[in-house]
Amino acid sequence: MSDKKVLIIGAAGFLGSHLCDRFVKEGFMVVGMDNLITGSMKNIEHLMSIREFQFYHCDVSKFVHVPGKLDYILHFASPASPIDYLKMPIQTLKVGSLGTHNLLGLAKNKKSRILVASTSEVYGDPLVHPQTEDYWGNVNPVGPRGVYDEAKRFQEAMTMAYHSYHQIETRIVRIFNTYGPRMRLDDGRALPAFIGQAIKGEDLTVFGDGSQTRSFCYVDDLVEGIFRLLMSDYHLPVNLGNPDEITIKQFAEEIIKLTGAQQKIIYKPLPTDDPKQRKPDITKAREILGWEPKFSRAEGLKPTYDFFKQRILSEKPV
Repeated sequence: MSDKKVLIIGAAGFLGSHLCDRFVKEGFMVVGMDNLITGSMKNIEHLMSIREFQFYHCDVSKFVHVPGKLDYILHFASPASPIDYLKMPIQTLKVGSLGTHNLLGLAKNKKSRILVASTSEVYGDPLVHPQTEDYWGNVNPVGPRGVYDEAKRFQEAMTMAYHSYHQIETRIVRIFNTYGPRMRLDDGRALPAFIGQAIKGEDLTVFGDGSQTRSFCYVDDLVEGIFRLLMSDYHLPVNLGNPDEITIKQFAEEIIKLTGAQQKIIYKPLPTDDPKQRKPDITKAREILGWEPKFSRAEGLKPTYDFFKQRILSEKPV
């Protein structure tokens, strides 16, 4: 693969940085781009000195250019947690629409294969469980989460239009809740929030009564699935996630047990349009990609907890 070149958008983010690692390991020349509104250079500083990696500070919603040949493009640029896209609604909509348009245009010009990162949020608050790729979703387009949900739904529609009209090689991955090292403690999602609160000695905050469910996939499993999808011949959306479903209350109790925390769980009102159920049907991933998660939640939580603990301790004043 040493003659292959890949462009990874959102390279300094949680998922993007792990993808950079994987493609460098596979022998690709990797070009990373990020506008750093939610990403961090800490996530990719270990790559900056190697010949196979280049980084550009760039907002693909405005313009994108890469000189020379380009074999693959991975579009992972977007605020991805409610706290971020509620704070940056316009940027979220722009990167899903204008950013996707620019990158599809680049793929057309370079004759590149492009994979776009969609999300389980396209299913909204689902009325079908578990969620299959042929379910059209239950999304409130004018609710607070609509800026993210509809940006991703539009992104999928534009990607399919470029595939059909311009015969671009496209891939679409619908990502369910993913976790692992390099997540931001303050990104507002349940896992970093619970672990951060436990390490800091704070009570764990559960929204609603905790009966809503999620399915958590370890980042290494997800990266493997994305790599397989990119190299496959399948152009329709594919769910990637771990179907091991758990309630948020049970998950908070797991974190307390893992960390040995003595805190209690406190409850706050459920945010608007928060999905009640999340569980991927991964039949397509199994049949088309030969993929399924290998890491149990217990196996994935250990390195994730160690990462957060080290990060929190390193930020404490001496």
